[in-house]
Amino acid sequence: MTARLAHMDDVRADSNRVFELRIYHTVPGKLPALESRFREIYSKLLAKYDLQVVGYWVPEAEADWDNTFVYLVAHSSRVEAKKNWDAMLADPEVQEAIKSEEANKLVERIDRIYMRSTDFSPMK
Repeated sequence: MTARLAHMDDVRADSNRVFELRIYHTVPGKLPALESRFREIYSKLLAKYDLQVVGYWVPEAEADWDNTFVYLVAHSSRVEAKKNWDAMLADPEVQEAIKSEEANKLVERIDRIYMRSTDFSPMK
C-alpha cells in the first residue's frame, strides 16, 4: 500500500509537466539560415535558461511544409515555462540575436501550443 501511495505522489508531482510545440514558418529559402541560428546560438541559450528541448525537426518530402522548422520543449509547469522564457528574453545576447534575425527577416510566423501528456502516453 505504501508503494502504491508513493506512486500516486509521483503521478501528481508530474501532472503539471507540459510540452511546448513551436512551429516556425520561415521566409522561403531561409530555412537553412534559421537552422544555423538554432545550431550556433539559440540551442545554447535555451539550455542556459533551462528550456529543455526534446528535439528539433524539419519536415521531410512534404512540399506543403517546406520552410518549416519544428521543436519541442519540456517544462516542469506552465509557471516554470513563463519564468524561463521571460529570463531568456531579457538576456542581452538574446535581444541582439532577435534584432539581427528581424533585420534579416528569417521567420514569417511562429505557431506555439502547450500540451499535456495523456494518462496513456509513453512520455510524461
